[in-house]
Amino acid sequence: MRDNLTRTLTRYTRAFADFTTGQKAVALIGTAALLLGGFLVFRWAAAPTYAPLYSSLSGEDASAVVDELDKEGVKYQLSNGGTTVMVPQGQVYSARIALSGKGLPSSDDNGYSLLDNESLSTSDFQEQNDFKRAMEGELSKTIEAINGVDTAVVHLALPEKKVFSDEQDPATASVLVKTRVGTTLSDEQVQAIVHLVASSIDGLDPKNVTVADASGKVLTLQDDTAAGAASTRMQQVTEFQDQMKSNIQAVLDRVVGPGHSTVNLTADLDFDQTTTKTKRYIYDPKVPPLSQTEQTEKYNGTNGSTNSAAGGVVGPDGQMDSSTTSSSPSTYENGTKTQDNAVGSTEEDRVAAPGGVKSLHVGVVLDASAIGTIQPQDIRNVIAAATGINTNRGDTIDVSSMAFDHTAEQASAKELAQAEAADKSAQRMKLYRNIGLGAVVALMILFAWIRARRRSKAREQATSYVVEQLRSEAAARAEAQELAAAQLLNELEPPMLPNPADEIRDELNALVERQPDDVAALLRGWLVEPKS
Repeated sequence: MRDNLTRTLTRYTRAFADFTTGQKAVALIGTAALLLGGFLVFRWAAAPTYAPLYSSLSGEDASAVVDELDKEGVKYQLSNGGTTVMVPQGQVYSARIALSGKGLPSSDDNGYSLLDNESLSTSDFQEQNDFKRAMEGELSKTIEAINGVDTAVVHLALPEKKVFSDEQDPATASVLVKTRVGTTLSDEQVQAIVHLVASSIDGLDPKNVTVADASGKVLTLQDDTAAGAASTRMQQVTEFQDQMKSNIQAVLDRVVGPGHSTVNLTADLDFDQTTTKTKRYIYDPKVPPLSQTEQTEKYNGTNGSTNSAAGGVVGPDGQMDSSTTSSSPSTYENGTKTQDNAVGSTEEDRVAAPGGVKSLHVGVVLDASAIGTIQPQDIRNVIAAATGINTNRGDTIDVSSMAFDHTAEQASAKELAQAEAADKSAQRMKLYRNIGLGAVVALMILFAWIRARRRSKAREQATSYVVEQLRSEAAARAEAQELAAAQLLNELEPPMLPNPADEIRDELNALVERQPDDVAALLRGWLVEPKS
C-alpha cells in the first residue's frame, strides 16, 4: 500500500514537472479554486443558527455575559449595538442556566427577584411597593413573549384597601407596547394582553386596563363609551362587509377570472337590542271545569182574548183594528250557563341580539373584454342567491359591464417578468461560469492524465525494447561463444583466460532471465531520470 502510494505520488510529481509554465499556473489556480469553493461550502453547511440569548442588555451586563461565554467556550454574536447577545440555537437554554447560576445578567432587578431580599425590617410601604414593581416586571416579561411585541412597560395603580369602607377604589393598569418593525398587533392579541393583566391582579376589571402602542395610539376602547361603541360597530360592519365581498369576489374570480371583476358592498346593520315579552293563555277542553252554574226559564200558553189592546191588529193608519182577534199559542224559553275552567299561561321574553342586517347594497362591475357570452343577469341572480338579497327590506344589487384599465397591472407584470428574466439570466451565467471552470479543470486533469499515460506507455515500450535487445544480444553472444569454444576445442588450442566484460554481460543476461520485471522497472527509472 505504501509503495503504491509512493509510486502514485512520484508519477504525479513527474507529470506535473513535465508541464509548461502556463499549464502549471492554470493547474495551481484551478486546484486552489476548488479547495476554496469546497471550504466555503463546508463552512456554510457547518455554520450554526444563532438565536437571541438576552436582549436589551446594559453595557455592563453585556460585557459580563460576553466574558462568561468566552470562559465557557461558547460562540456568540452581538447585534443591536451590542445590547443583544446571540448564541447557537442549540445552546440557548444551557447558556441561560449557566449564566443564571452566576447571577447574570445582574441588572435584571425587576420581577419576583425583587422579593428575594425582603427582611423582617422591611416596612409595609416598601413591601407593597416591591410587590407592585415585581408584578409590573413579570407582566412586562409575559407580554414581551407575545409574537410581534419587542418591549412592554406595565404600570399598575393598586389603591390601598380601606378597612372600614364598603366601597373600594378600583385598581387600574396601563400597558405600553412597542412592536417590531412592520408588525401590528391584532385585536385578539390586544384582548389577550388586557385579560392577562386583569387576570394577574386581584380585583382588576378588564375595562380598567388601557393598552397603547409606541406611537401613542390607544388600542383598547371600552364598549360602554361613545367612542368605544362607535369603534366596535364600525369594526363589525367592516368585518361583515369584507367577508361578504370576499365571498362574492371568490365566485366572480371562478367565473370571469381574477382581475376581471370588482365588488363593492355596503351593509346597514341594526345594533338596537330589542326585548319582546309575550304571554299566552292555554285551555285544555279535556280538563273538567272548576265550577259550573246553569239556569233555565220556560213558558207555555194560548192567547184567546178579544181585547183590542191585547189581540187587535194594527191598521194602516196606526190604529188597532178591533174587528180582529188572535187565538195562537204562546211559548217562552230562556237559559244561562256559567263555567269556571282551569286556564294555564305561558310567558316568553325574547331578546334580539344586535347586529342584524337591515339592508344590503351590492354593486358589481365586470370587465367587458372578459365576460364573453356571460350575461350580467345570470351573475346578478347568482349573487342575489348567495348573499340573500331581499328586495322587500330594501336590498339592491346592480351588475354592469365596462372596459377595465389594465395598464398598471401590465406594467407590474412586465417589471416582474423582467426581474425574473434578469434573475434567471444571472443564475444561468453563474451556472455557465461554474460549468466552464469545472470543464477547464477537468480538461486540464484529463490532459495531464493522457500525457502521463502516453509517457508511461512510451517508457514501457522502450523498456520492453531494451529488454528484448539485451536478450537477443545475450543469445547471439552465447551462440558465438559456443562456436568459438567448439573451434578452440577442435584446434586444441590452450584455454584462454576469461574476459571480465564477458562475465559481467553473462551475469546481466542471467539476471534478465531470472528477474525480467525488476530489470524492466530499473531501466524505466533510468530512462525518466532528468539529465544533468
